[in-house]
Amino acid sequence: MSGRGRLTLCAFAATLMAATALLPLVDPATWIVLAAFLLALQSGAGALARRVPLARTVTIAIQAVVSLLALTVVFAREEALLLLLPGPEAFGRFGELLTAGATDVGQYAIPAPGTDGIRLLVVGGVLVIGLAVDALAVTFRSAAPAGLPLLALYSVAAGLAGGGGASWLWFLLAGCGYLVLLLAEGRDRLSQWGRVFGGAPRAAGGGSGGLDLAGGPVAPVRTGRRIGVVALGVALAVPAALPALSGGLLGGSGDGAGPGSGGGTISAVNPLVSLKDSLNQGEQTEWLKYRTNAGSTSDMYLRLVALDQFDGTSWKSSQRPVRDVPRELPRPDGLSGSVPTTEITTNLTASGAYEQKWLPMPYPATSVDIGGRWRYEPAGRMLVGDDRQTTKGVAYQVTSLRVQPTAEQLAKAGEAPVPLVREYTRVPESLPAEVRLTALKVTVGAMNDYERAVKLQDWFASDGGFRYDTTVSSGTGVEAISRFLKQKEGFCIHFSFSMAAMARTLGIPARVAVGFTPGTPTADGAMSVGNRDAHAWPELYFEGVGWTRFEPTPTRGTAPEYTRQQTPGGGATSPAQPEATASAAASAAPSVSESCPAQARRLGECGGPSEPGGPVVDDAGTPASTIALVGLGVAVVLLIPFLPLLWRTRVRALRLGSPGRTAADGAARTLAVWQEVIDTAWDHGVVPDESQTPRRTAARIVRLGRLEGDAADAVHRVARSVEQVLYAPDPRPGAGLADEAALVRAGLRAVAGRGARLRALLLPRSAVRVMWAASVRWAAVTDRWGARRRRWADRWAAALRRPSRQRG
Repeated sequence: MSGRGRLTLCAFAATLMAATALLPLVDPATWIVLAAFLLALQSGAGALARRVPLARTVTIAIQAVVSLLALTVVFAREEALLLLLPGPEAFGRFGELLTAGATDVGQYAIPAPGTDGIRLLVVGGVLVIGLAVDALAVTFRSAAPAGLPLLALYSVAAGLAGGGGASWLWFLLAGCGYLVLLLAEGRDRLSQWGRVFGGAPRAAGGGSGGLDLAGGPVAPVRTGRRIGVVALGVALAVPAALPALSGGLLGGSGDGAGPGSGGGTISAVNPLVSLKDSLNQGEQTEWLKYRTNAGSTSDMYLRLVALDQFDGTSWKSSQRPVRDVPRELPRPDGLSGSVPTTEITTNLTASGAYEQKWLPMPYPATSVDIGGRWRYEPAGRMLVGDDRQTTKGVAYQVTSLRVQPTAEQLAKAGEAPVPLVREYTRVPESLPAEVRLTALKVTVGAMNDYERAVKLQDWFASDGGFRYDTTVSSGTGVEAISRFLKQKEGFCIHFSFSMAAMARTLGIPARVAVGFTPGTPTADGAMSVGNRDAHAWPELYFEGVGWTRFEPTPTRGTAPEYTRQQTPGGGATSPAQPEATASAAASAAPSVSESCPAQARRLGECGGPSEPGGPVVDDAGTPASTIALVGLGVAVVLLIPFLPLLWRTRVRALRLGSPGRTAADGAARTLAVWQEVIDTAWDHGVVPDESQTPRRTAARIVRLGRLEGDAADAVHRVARSVEQVLYAPDPRPGAGLADEAALVRAGLRAVAGRGARLRALLLPRSAVRVMWAASVRWAAVTDRWGARRRRWADRWAAALRRPSRQRG
């Protein structure tokens, strides 16, 4: 086996061995078989391209195209052209899978299920790392830097997995793969020197020209080993420094906000990991137990975290500063003294099975008595564990307020502060227009934001025909919301996120809270909270009351008392009131859409009023700019394999163009035609030899190219014309040289096989001249820049020395 073939196999093995560190993250682990197969295709494409040989960049481009085609066949076959070529629909499918995969990564605990989105992320990531490793170690013959992408792959996997009993095994596999790659490169380098014989040790300081005559390895191998040792050391240190992201919201540990007694932030991570799994567990597991002096526990929701940022793919907590937990927490934002409140005290104990970095508390808490390392985030009124502090086995006491606003107080709520409205009514541009249209339709006739909120809650909970189902996919992006509004089935995540998004489109500040419902009473008078009590609900802001809970999820929790009272008449109108009249008109078109298929709506066959210029549609569709960019990307990808052909065709046309008008032009054209003959022979397998004379070069082309008759005579005639131009006292360029070159090309094609002809057409060997020319130009640019930099440095040095001489 050749040295490059051995390196290719070792690069493939090293990447696959490093990828095994991802096995604990996804269940089932069958994705590794698919990744190995596609990685083998990628490596095989690189081996074939290097065997031709092709330019290095062309080899890498071919491997990238092969990888893209393979991913298309596996993940977007139905949307591809001829089941293979990625078109706009295939790239759209890739976008959907990547978005879904990113959402699933944030939703599921480790090990996550092998959804299509997660499999695309994992397999695609392995292919990207494999391409980088193969390019560095094999194409550019530098195995030591190839440890960096391998290190990145292992470090990310180890950081996400957060250690474990078998973590040493994944490190051992990844490290062995890298060392095997280094040894293969060392063997390849030594083989280029020939056999090395041992001998007597040289005296200290003796030179050896880069080769250790005492039998040791050459200097590049020693350098590679040193880099390998450093990389392996970093591989041990990086996972220890990365935060463990295992566990999730309702089970498993998490890191705190950072060490120290002041400052710091809460990272903007998605806290909904394992919520769906917790709700779908077959048995109820007690995680919390509490006793309270509240007269009723129906409103005793235990709140963990507030999700206030919606970027179109998921809801998450903003990155905000945290500080030490004060003895008395500040009064809740927006809560006035006119709203009735009752202070209650709750004693809580977390079981050893519940390990979480957010502390469950009644909302709004006014003081917390707890030991350990906890930090306070004022905007969300959350307590988060610091320096690996978790809820496991902790006992604490919380004093909180039971806020009891009346419907009239909520209806007469004043305008919220402008910064708060700006932050908590922000929705992504990708949110479908149908979400706001549906919100306008549902809230027709409402006189203020409170009435709109109650109408939204009742529509989800009872009037809209929604069904509670925890088996539905737990996506939280704009696509999941749109799908939920159409299919009308989901669980608390879908209800709370959809209501919060719709409230924001109406100008009502909204966010989503995650935590637990009140639980169930026990025989000893305490309340028990378990995995099936995990819940999410929307919080809407009303000035004078503050953040207020609503309950849109049917069969879960209890609707607040202030939403069950008779809606007051004649309430104050919110600033969004002028839109109410317009919304009634705007909602006329969507009212027809309930029973009209989407395709009929697009064709304008549903009847009902429509806007001038076209029918009302329920989806804005894909923007034209996106279609254009995707089409351009597809065109570029499909054009890459044909670049050598296009370049070669262009160069041939220039060389065999119209004859020159002067003797100098004729001479230049003669040399250009000769170069074309040499490159045509090179494309058909006759490697040029620059050391030969034109006459010997012609004989060599005829012999190796197996030319006969007119084609062989044409080569010699062009060679004689070149000799005339180069050596005759009175150069006289030959005539009809373009026809001679065409004869030579036809003769070479006639004796070549079908594969050789196809390769000469699509992947001409002479295309490597482009890289050579670019290398020469780059060297010239760097030389000019280096000379200019030295001149500037000399001038600055002279300017700095001049004052000192004057003072002397």
